[in-house]
Amino acid sequence: MTATETLSDGGGTLISSNELYELGFFSPNNSNNRYLGTWYHKIQIQTVFWVANRERPILDRTGVLNFTENGTLVILNQTGTIFWSSSSATNISSPVARLLDSGNLVLMDSAGDTNVFAWQSFDHPTDTHMPGMKFGWDLRTGLNRYLTSWKSADDPSPGDYRNAIELRGVPQSLTRDSRSVITFRAGPWNGLRWNGVRELMNNSLYNYTYVSNNDEVYYMYQPLSDAVVTRLYLDPSGVMQRPVWVENAQSWTSFLSEPSDKCDTYGLCGPYAICDMDTIPICNCLNGFSPKSPSDWNLRDAKGGCVRNTKLGCEEGGDGFLKLSDVKVPDASNATMDATMGLDECAKKCLMNCSCTAYATSNISSGIGCLNWFGELIDSRVFPGGGQDLYVRLPASDLDEGGHKKKKTPMGVIVAATVVPGILLLGVIGYCSKRRRWWSRKLNRRGGANEYFRERRSENETELPLFDLETVRNATNNFSASNVIGKGGYGPVYWGKLEEGQDVAVKRLSKTSIQGTEEFKNELTLIAKVQHRNLVGLLGCCIEGNEKMLIYEYMPNKSLDTFIFDITKSASMDWQKRYDIIMGIARGLLYLHQDSRLRIIHRDLKASNVLLDKALQPKISDFGMARIFGGDQAEAMTERVVGTYGYMSPEYAMDGVFSVKSDVYSFGVLVLEILSGRRNRGIYQSNPDLNLLQNAWRLWKEGRGLELLDPTIGHVYPVIEVMRCLQLGFLCVQEQAEDRPTMSWVVMMLGSGAVTLPQPKQPGFSVRNRVPEEDRSSGRQEESHSANGVTMTMLQAR
Repeated sequence: MTATETLSDGGGTLISSNELYELGFFSPNNSNNRYLGTWYHKIQIQTVFWVANRERPILDRTGVLNFTENGTLVILNQTGTIFWSSSSATNISSPVARLLDSGNLVLMDSAGDTNVFAWQSFDHPTDTHMPGMKFGWDLRTGLNRYLTSWKSADDPSPGDYRNAIELRGVPQSLTRDSRSVITFRAGPWNGLRWNGVRELMNNSLYNYTYVSNNDEVYYMYQPLSDAVVTRLYLDPSGVMQRPVWVENAQSWTSFLSEPSDKCDTYGLCGPYAICDMDTIPICNCLNGFSPKSPSDWNLRDAKGGCVRNTKLGCEEGGDGFLKLSDVKVPDASNATMDATMGLDECAKKCLMNCSCTAYATSNISSGIGCLNWFGELIDSRVFPGGGQDLYVRLPASDLDEGGHKKKKTPMGVIVAATVVPGILLLGVIGYCSKRRRWWSRKLNRRGGANEYFRERRSENETELPLFDLETVRNATNNFSASNVIGKGGYGPVYWGKLEEGQDVAVKRLSKTSIQGTEEFKNELTLIAKVQHRNLVGLLGCCIEGNEKMLIYEYMPNKSLDTFIFDITKSASMDWQKRYDIIMGIARGLLYLHQDSRLRIIHRDLKASNVLLDKALQPKISDFGMARIFGGDQAEAMTERVVGTYGYMSPEYAMDGVFSVKSDVYSFGVLVLEILSGRRNRGIYQSNPDLNLLQNAWRLWKEGRGLELLDPTIGHVYPVIEVMRCLQLGFLCVQEQAEDRPTMSWVVMMLGSGAVTLPQPKQPGFSVRNRVPEEDRSSGRQEESHSANGVTMTMLQAR
């Protein structure tokens, strides 16, 4: 737009040369007010990212954008009233206003250097940080580019929240409310990202730059692909949103949302405390500190924070440091930074000042750079996979030589520790000898499984504790029906409580079970030999008479299927929880296939065989069908196909061939179920829509993969991460076993967003006749039948 032209309301718009952005007059939602703003030209949903006259709307459609005599841009109405001005400080002889391909509205002098802007909208953002826009400070002029939320969806005037880079102490990105109270802190820049925004890691959506020197302090990002449109804006509720719009999409989808959970609430746990979403309560005092107000703390009000148990020594050798890993570092407004200092020097510098309370590196990529905190430490949280190391200053008396929290030992305990062991040792020897003779007599009176178990004990193949039947009866209220927490092909599972108060799950072999002594032996042998945080823990067993029972650690949240297939419970599982469960299952399976001393093929991985502990961490269970492979063995064949329809790989279901790739297929099905909240029920010729894999593959091929996502997850999730998991799921269920990845590759790809995944091939669909749901879970055996010309010998449905 040149000096002789105007832009009137209703008289057209300006469109950038790449046709991505548009400038014109608009009314937000159902409002009658008129504003001049910029929005996305090709996106069907009008999304405004900059507003000129946000504080002075025009009440009719008489608005005009034109130039003044000195070349300033102004908005006038029919009476000549000025509603907004670009307020350029210099006179421009030949002014031109141009909407650039970045969405930046610029004012320049066409008679001079067109790369020099007299004014630009990117220097005066409203609620949105656009790609290519510097967010932060020009220290030479004092210009501060920050975001202010809209008051509401139909009112773009300045709202209650402001997000800015603040320079006090070490620069940080902070969100404040109308009372200037901090509501969210992204933390200081750590060399790779804002310390408190984990989603910036391994980002395949955009790259980002942070500059901090004597002239400027700013953050800027650029998209990596023209196919994805993204912006960062502060919504009216004070949440920083990162939505994306991919080609052919119908709506914006959230990639990032901060604050993302309760621990992101600034100062929630008070000074010297740390917030952890995986603990109950989520606020905990740092080691060496105790609640300032225990009564408030017991009422879950932790804002008062914690105080030191022991004063700092402050003399040479009087203090040390406790290392905390994977944390969001505390508020850095009371911190200092030296970009040239190493970590060891940083620790020494902190010890030289009695007011220094913690230190950390300021650049986690190079390890160079020193942050020292002075005074209270506030707003720390546990940040698995996204945090960094923090070293908290404690008195040497509270630390052991390794820099860990020392447990104080009362004098009475010290005395007891020197006298009691001798007395106890004699008693233990006598008890063990008597116990061994007693068990020997009991086992000698039994046969079958008892004989097998005695042999295993003598061969030192398992060291599991033995529970007597009376103990298990008492724990389960005599196997009361009210204690039943599950049931499968093996038999019922009971909740129980041992005399010492420990909750247990008792898996009792049913006399009518299709699984018999062989499966019992198999599970006992295998699970006793493997230990991993993502495998259910076996505490012991009970074998008396006809009773054969396995005693496991109790999982209070039962199995995964009770969550993801329940419309009420699934709503409590946001994307992060689902992603963590997928990663946990993958790690457990990797351990079975590769990292344990045995190479184990599970053969029955499914949602009901993944248990959830109190923190919803997944644990693979049910090893009755598992098989051990030799070191060089790649696959095996069986005439007794066992497993669950919908999870069995094609080569196993039809040919009886199983390998680690059979488990990979089951894992892929499980990933798609977790993403969609729907069961995979195999192929039904009468109703193919019941097959999850078929529907998911169709959506994927049509570019509509996100439509598969369980709607209870909501609209706030990282699109790139979701699509990556979906693609990994398809790679795992490919029809040919050799095309499927190994679990080591899967775990690596789940943890890295920087590597491009290959395109998946056609999935393998489990083929079978239709069987009613109640029959599929009843454990009945079906007769042989032929599918696609391949005869199956015996199919054991579960």
